[in-house]
Amino acid sequence: MTVRLAERRHSPLVARPLMEKFVIDGGVPLRGTVVPAGNKNGALPILAASVLTTEEVVVRNVPRIRDVDAMLRVLRGIGVSAEWRDDNEVALCAAGVDREAQIDRQHAERIRASFLLAGPLLARFGRADMPPPGGDVIGRRRLDPHLDAFRALGASFEHSRDIVLTAERGLRAGEVFMDEPSVMATENALMAAALTPGQTVIGNAACEPHVQDLARMLCKMGADIRGIGSNVLTITGRAELGGCTHDVGPDHIEIGSFMALAGVTGGELRIRDTEPPDLRMIRLVFRRLGLHSELDGADVIVPGGQKLEAERDVGEYKAKVQDGPWPAFPADLTSIAVALATQCKGSVLIHEWMFENRMIFTDKLVLMGADITMCDPHRAIVSGPARLRGERLESPDIRAGMAMLIAALGAEGRSEIGNIRQIDRGYERIDERLRDLGANIERVATEPQAVIA
Repeated sequence: MTVRLAERRHSPLVARPLMEKFVIDGGVPLRGTVVPAGNKNGALPILAASVLTTEEVVVRNVPRIRDVDAMLRVLRGIGVSAEWRDDNEVALCAAGVDREAQIDRQHAERIRASFLLAGPLLARFGRADMPPPGGDVIGRRRLDPHLDAFRALGASFEHSRDIVLTAERGLRAGEVFMDEPSVMATENALMAAALTPGQTVIGNAACEPHVQDLARMLCKMGADIRGIGSNVLTITGRAELGGCTHDVGPDHIEIGSFMALAGVTGGELRIRDTEPPDLRMIRLVFRRLGLHSELDGADVIVPGGQKLEAERDVGEYKAKVQDGPWPAFPADLTSIAVALATQCKGSVLIHEWMFENRMIFTDKLVLMGADITMCDPHRAIVSGPARLRGERLESPDIRAGMAMLIAALGAEGRSEIGNIRQIDRGYERIDERLRDLGANIERVATEPQAVIA
């Protein structure tokens, strides 16, 4: 059975009960065909880019997830008209936004991507008053690369409770060099440069698939961007940009998650309409963990019943998974790789060097029976295969929540996962789509627990 995103009409996410959990009976191999959602990390900056023009922008293949809902709240709060025209299509018009636009602090605290409005607002109006952004608590996430980029383009900033950016005479094209290849900072610099006449060069730029997708959209709006997919971007900006229609690319993180789901449950999946070049490193690393996949055109096929065994490096050195800037293994799949490694024969070192808190969730998998030794906040050794058992768990962030869900689907017995709002932030209707693949999973409303003072 094929799981399609636009087959069902559904009420907005905010209509769901305040507290929910997943109840999973594991041990069932997942089988079928699934179509990946649009890239969450691509949709958010693309929605923010609508502020660069007074003309209508139509974005298709937008995932209906909590983070998108939060971003639309931020945009509407500053005067952007945003209307869902179909299940996964939204039309935006920022003609009503002006220089006095104020971002609601509570809305900004719900999503780190709210800071992606800094570049569009600064370029269009010469001013951006930005409250601190929220997001996953997975470690320190610096804003310095954003501010350095804006400063290189002629802006100044003050930082007290808010960050107030100003460019009274407008931004000026120039050279920007990132002290780290920050994805969001590159996206902010790209959007600002696109609406700044002249040539801007961004060095040490991030080049993830979602950065490339944003660059292609900005080209449709009228900017000229060279070097897309590399770490040096040359942008010839314009004084005005126009509207466009753009389709968000498939989410390579979700595709990797479904591949791991097939591996942990022993199932067989066909993942439709992918971008195979975006999956090279993911497929390579998963193959080293014993999970083989095949390409059939734009489809990825994960054969069923695979016996996972970690491939040791030459010299019988321990297998290692390490994330890094693109085209290295994506940091957002590190948690997923941990879940997959619990079912691999052998021992694997997982090194998450980017965020110091992302690996803390592994204690939840240990509770389920996984053999994981934390070496330090960035490194863990996973030995397997482990016989996982169902447990009651709480999701601390999007990717850890998905890793726990993968483990629960492969475990013996019943699991309950609370705080699933975190999973809903990044995965559209994940319970419905998993049921269509044979999973025993239910979304259950819960009552908040009373706190005794």
